[in-house]
Amino acid sequence: MESASLQNIFDCAFDGISQVREAYMPQLKLREVGTITSIATGIAKVSGLPGVGFEEVLKFPGDVYGIAFNVDEDEIGVVLLGDYWQLHAGDEVERRGHVMDVPVCDALIGRVINPMGHPLDGGEAISMNRRQPIERAAPQIMDRAPVTVPLQTGIKVIDALIPIGRGQRELILGDRQTGKTAIAIDTILNQRGKNVLCVYCAIGQRASSVARVVANLHENGALEYTTVVVTEGNDSPGLQYIAPYAATSIAEYFMAQGRDVLIVYDDLTHHARAYRELSLLLRRPPGREAFPGDIFYIHSRLLERATHLREELGGGSITALPIIETEAQNISAYIPTNLISITDGQIYLSPSLFELGVLPAVDVSKSVSRVGGKAQRAIYRAVTGDLKLAYAQFEELETFARFGARLDKDTRKIIEHGRRIRACLKQPEFAPVSMPAQIAILLALTAELFDTVPIAQMTDADTAVRKAAKNIPAEVCARFETADKLTDEDRKLIIEIAREALIHFQLKPES
Repeated sequence: MESASLQNIFDCAFDGISQVREAYMPQLKLREVGTITSIATGIAKVSGLPGVGFEEVLKFPGDVYGIAFNVDEDEIGVVLLGDYWQLHAGDEVERRGHVMDVPVCDALIGRVINPMGHPLDGGEAISMNRRQPIERAAPQIMDRAPVTVPLQTGIKVIDALIPIGRGQRELILGDRQTGKTAIAIDTILNQRGKNVLCVYCAIGQRASSVARVVANLHENGALEYTTVVVTEGNDSPGLQYIAPYAATSIAEYFMAQGRDVLIVYDDLTHHARAYRELSLLLRRPPGREAFPGDIFYIHSRLLERATHLREELGGGSITALPIIETEAQNISAYIPTNLISITDGQIYLSPSLFELGVLPAVDVSKSVSRVGGKAQRAIYRAVTGDLKLAYAQFEELETFARFGARLDKDTRKIIEHGRRIRACLKQPEFAPVSMPAQIAILLALTAELFDTVPIAQMTDADTAVRKAAKNIPAEVCARFETADKLTDEDRKLIIEIAREALIHFQLKPES
């Protein structure tokens, strides 16, 4: 009995195998394969792939991928993405039939990934249901709308004097260790509750620096609306090169949904150096400062993708904050001048101000927003008035006063007022200031309420005004968003609130 049942089981199994074998129809599949002819640092030379296209993805042994960069008659120069030490000349290379792409989905929000979409935060793998090429054409001119909606950074000196709009490209530049990344991170922190998604792209940064940024975003609750794209300093130059393009494709996915996105490139100096390294290894002719001639093109086609779309296309926007590093305050170097000409303005951080403890160390005289007041709320234009002019006059007179010249009463008054402006524009890191608090401080400045406060107490006085700004009625705060100008009643109310907050900080009569 047992042998009969066993025989039936075998018969059923063999019948099933026979049916599957008869139903199987072998199919021929075209597969184009080449071989590695040579390997260098971050690149490979490949032969035997006559049909490969520019920027097509190639697969190497060990799940290593590369991008076809130089497509010559006899061989292909390939930029390698990932660890390539196990590759050798003669290894097989396979065409993938598509250009480099990155996964895009809502699940990317709150994640830390590399440019290929692999998670670096220890979380679960990201769904690959939808992918977008990392290189895409920028929106046409007729698809763009004017930049009119402000992007509040929470930094007083920027929101008041160098306003940024949604869809704008504002360059942040300065020498190393002057606080460039801090401005970008503060801007990300200030987007909490403002319906703006953020993408932070770290290009060739130290792992410890990236970990500190991610920790700060997490501690301040900003990681829940931010995607972090990371390449470390020890990653291949190919990964560093594609990182900003992959991050921009992720931002474009959200923009296509009609959402506003802020993207930070930290920093494009490393990106330019990675591209220079790849170009020199691929024997492309070097030009100025050893950069290849198309270095301007690779950055312009990246930053032109930041825009504000028309309402018919969803009305989404990408605001770009590229960061670059200058050497010895030389803003006329090749890469800085390239990016200054591509972007819509720049925020220059001065080492001299940084050493004096003026943080953020924004040099107002060398910083500009070419969108200007069109991307600033009308309320700011009403209260800032001649603030930038007064500050510029103070800086010139301060330089003159260092020579020990005897100053008249009016000149001393301008200098003392300028010192209060500088003190009020100081701001600690990771402490964005709300719009009502900024309006109260700026109104107090223009009304010269701080001029009677001792310089040593300016920090405490500024804090007192910010706390007092919470007493501004809700209906007045609502008008900050919509009103074309500040009414006389609202102005008097805010000035009175600020005056009461500063009553304990007055200079003594003998002073």
